[in-house]
Amino acid sequence: MTAFSFLPKSALSLAAACLLLAAAPAHALADDEARRAILDLRQQIRQMNEQNQRARLQLADQIEQLQQEVARLRGQVEEAAQLARQQQVRQEGGQAATDAATASDPQEQAAYDGAIEQFRSGQYKEASEALTAFLTLYPDSALAPAARFTLGSSLYMLKDYNGAIEQLRDMVQASPDNANAPGALLVIAGSQVELNDRAGAKATLQRIVKDYPGSPAAETAAKRLQAL
Repeated sequence: MTAFSFLPKSALSLAAACLLLAAAPAHALADDEARRAILDLRQQIRQMNEQNQRARLQLADQIEQLQQEVARLRGQVEEAAQLARQQQVRQEGGQAATDAATASDPQEQAAYDGAIEQFRSGQYKEASEALTAFLTLYPDSALAPAARFTLGSSLYMLKDYNGAIEQLRDMVQASPDNANAPGALLVIAGSQVELNDRAGAKATLQRIVKDYPGSPAAETAAKRLQAL
């Protein structure tokens, strides 16, 4: 016999209902806590995702900044190398003018001197036009080898590398023993480098070392071979 066996059935039903009502808040409380825990977990996951996204964006920005810095430094190096090459060509072109023979015709000499002065002043387009005209008028001039050398140098400075190579090859072929021939080959090699023809540049520099040993151009060529 239970403790409630003496109660009528109606009383027992009422007692059971009371017990159920008393237990209901405990279950509801547990459900609320579970929901809050789930919401908290979702919030934490959301915050972690946001933090990860910010970190990825920051990393992407840092990578982009590093790439820009590398590109800037590479540009500075290439610009410095280009300026050095241009200075070398200007010096060699000026040397060609100094070493040139003297024309017997004053008009011929004046035409040559005017073109050389334009080259020395950095007026490469005007110099190339004047030198082309000079070679057309005086193809057999004693000044022709130096004029061809300076014309090729002018074309190099104008970034007409193929034109420079053509002119200077003609000059070396026609006057291989001319004092400017090694310098012409140096400018050819520089033009080949600009055209990304490193194999051609290497062959040209090796030719200078082989054919013109002991010359300043051969010394320069040896150094450039090491750089290549």
